[in-house]
Amino acid sequence: MFSINAPVPGRVARIASDLHPSLVGFDRIREHHSLLVKRFGDPDHVASLQHEARRAMNDAPAFEAAVTGVDYFSDPPEGSAPVVYLTVESPGLRQIHDRLVERFGAVDMLEGDDYTPHVTLARDGSEADARRLAEREIEPVTWTVSELQFWDGTYGESVSTVSLP
Repeated sequence: MFSINAPVPGRVARIASDLHPSLVGFDRIREHHSLLVKRFGDPDHVASLQHEARRAMNDAPAFEAAVTGVDYFSDPPEGSAPVVYLTVESPGLRQIHDRLVERFGAVDMLEGDDYTPHVTLARDGSEADARRLAEREIEPVTWTVSELQFWDGTYGESVSTVSLP
C-alpha cells in the first residue's frame, strides 16, 4: 500500500509517548506516527504515480496543522476496532487531500467527504478504554507541514519526499 503522508513533529510523538501507558490494553500500538494525506493502494508503476502526484501538488503551499485532542473510531470502515487517535485540524491539509482525490479518486468510506485527518495511536482494545482516552485533554500542538512523504506501507518506509513551497 502506497500513500502520501505528512511527517509529524517530535512534540506530537511526545504526546503519543505520554499516552502510551494508557494504551497498553490495546493489542496494536503504533510506534511510527504520521498524518495520512492520501492512500493509493498498490500501483503498477510507482514512479509514474509519484510523477502524477507531484504534478497534482505542483503549486501547493506549505500549510499549518494542529493536533487538538484525542478521539476514537468505534466502527472504522476497515480493520479492527476501536481505533484511538489524535485529532488534527488543518484546512490546508484538506485542500491537498481534495486535490489528490480529484486527480486519483477516493477510497470509499475513507477519503473525500469521509476523510478524518488524524494520527493513529492504537487499535484493538476495549471501547471503554477508548472512551476514557477520548476524555483526556492534551496541550495542542501546531506546526507547519513543509514536505510530504511517499510512503511504502509494505516496507514501512518513505521512498521519496515532496517539498511544499
